[in-house]
Amino acid sequence: MVAIWIIVAVVVLIALFIGVTYNGLVTLRVRVDEAWSDINVQLKRRLDLIPNLVETVKGYAAHESGVFTAVTEARANVMNAKGVKDTAAAENQFEGTLKSLFAVSEAYPDLKANQNFQDLQAELVDTEDKIQASRRFYNSGVRDLNTKIQTFPSNIIASIFHFVVREFFEVDEAEQAAANKPTAVKF
Repeated sequence: MVAIWIIVAVVVLIALFIGVTYNGLVTLRVRVDEAWSDINVQLKRRLDLIPNLVETVKGYAAHESGVFTAVTEARANVMNAKGVKDTAAAENQFEGTLKSLFAVSEAYPDLKANQNFQDLQAELVDTEDKIQASRRFYNSGVRDLNTKIQTFPSNIIASIFHFVVREFFEVDEAEQAAANKPTAVKF
C-alpha cells in the first residue's frame, strides 16, 4: 500500500513539474510575442511620420530627389519585412537613409528653423527612444525564453511541446557604435 502511495506521489510531482514548466514556457512565449507587437507598433508610428517629414524637406530642398527616393524605398522595405532578421536588416537600412535626410536638412537653415520640421524631428526622436526601449524589452524576453528552452530540465518539456529558440532583434555594428556616442539628436 505504501508503494502505491509513493508511485502516486511521484506521478503527481512529475505532472506538476510538467505543468509548471509548460506554463512558464507559454508565459515567456506570450511575453516575447507581445514585445514584438510593441516593436511593430513603434515602427509603424515612425513610418507614418516619414511622409510628412519628406514633404517638409522637399519644400526646402526639392532637388535632393535621390535622398527622398532612398528614404521612400527604405520605408517600403521596413513595411514589407517579415520576421525578426528581415525587419532588423530593413531597419538598419532605413535608419541610414533617415540620417542622410537629416544631413540634407543641415544645409538649409530655413528648414532647420521651420516649426513643422522641428516638431517632426522631436516626434521621431521620441519614437526612436520608444523603439529602443521596445527592442530591449523584446531581447530580454527572448533571452529568458531561450534560456528556459535550452536549460535542463525544462529543455525536455520544451522539446516535447515544440518550443523554439527565438532570434534577437539586433542592430548592426555601426548603429551600436553610434548609440554609444553621446549626442543630442539620435539622427
